[in-house]
Amino acid sequence: MPVGANESQLERMIARLATQRALLDRAAEFIAGIDGPILEIGLGKGRTYSHLRRLFSDREIWAFDYEIHAPAHSRPGPDRILLGDFRESLLNGWTEIGAPPALAHADIGTESRRADAALAQFVGSVIAPRLAPGGILLGDRDMGCAGLTRLETPAVPLPEGIAPWPYYLYRR
Repeated sequence: MPVGANESQLERMIARLATQRALLDRAAEFIAGIDGPILEIGLGKGRTYSHLRRLFSDREIWAFDYEIHAPAHSRPGPDRILLGDFRESLLNGWTEIGAPPALAHADIGTESRRADAALAQFVGSVIAPRLAPGGILLGDRDMGCAGLTRLETPAVPLPEGIAPWPYYLYRR
């Protein structure tokens, strides 16, 4: 999304992160009674992983990324990180993960929504059948596919003056 004439890159980043945090907090409520690990698809610098660790201190959290950019304090141990192209690691990591995930958060977007569309559809198609019943897939790209019901993004509390960022919420 290009920056509009009346918004800065900083304002866009604040909107994205505020929306992401609020929807992760809401997703934690949605899966409170659902067993299973948490998946962080797109570890990046580990900011979201750090938040997930706070929300789900009693669950295993698995991270996927092409390579590690997160500092050691903002990522899981090496036994909970699956590295490589998502098209391979998402298909091959289920033996290690073991149980159907209750929540998968996918932060896979780049500056080009068009270029991200195929990867987002792939991620959705791999995650949908593997989510625990009632599990949630939340992400920054449209990952809708068979087996997922798109939920209306709930109104979440954001700081005054922050417009919601486009985010997608699905339930199995």
